[in-house]
Amino acid sequence: MEYKFKPIGIIHSCFKENFGIPRQPGIVSEAGAILELYPPYASKEALRGLEGFSHIWVVFIFHALKKKGWKATIRPPRLGGNKRIGVFASRSPFRPNPIGLSAVEIEDIIKKNEKAFIHLKGVDFLDNTPVLDIKPYIAYGDSIPEAECSFAKRPPTPSMEIVFSHEASLSCESLKEKHPALKKLIAQILEYDPRPSYYPKKSKRSTFGVKLFDLDIKWEVKENTATVTVIEKVLK
Repeated sequence: MEYKFKPIGIIHSCFKENFGIPRQPGIVSEAGAILELYPPYASKEALRGLEGFSHIWVVFIFHALKKKGWKATIRPPRLGGNKRIGVFASRSPFRPNPIGLSAVEIEDIIKKNEKAFIHLKGVDFLDNTPVLDIKPYIAYGDSIPEAECSFAKRPPTPSMEIVFSHEASLSCESLKEKHPALKKLIAQILEYDPRPSYYPKKSKRSTFGVKLFDLDIKWEVKENTATVTVIEKVLK
């Protein structure tokens, strides 16, 4: 039997490309997004009581994956990108059905005309991600402290020291009104080293870039230090 699902909304995220998105929700606390709910799912009746919860589960579609199908095994970043495990023992987006699940924090819920906007924090969503459903996070049922988590027993630890050049610091300061937590957001993303785990760390390439909001961020890597060098508007 086949099932067809209609998105109830769409994510407006600070992440404009896959590179740089945190590998799990909650790791980058300053990463924000807005979930726009479409009518009729944005009604006051459908949202009644949600303000009493601090977090929600978001069920979404990995919409930007290239259509290469799925593979039975994948190489998780937490194992260095070299060891293969079964796809069902992973959080890989390359699945038989490209469906994702993330627990994120609610900052605000705004109802406007026939739409509703849920402001979220600690996200790992690509911009324009279609949302299939949301459910309240319930601590006593959703959190299992004694659960066995194989190779992911503990959260990842920062591996990079982050430095901002004088020019990059000035850019952050000039953008403070529009993006007040920009410097902290960039630092949180880079300290976990967004480069693929299998990327040769001794590679001659040292300059990298990522797009956040309407900005192009560039940084240089030398050993375990990432220096943010350029923060500029994306040219359209």
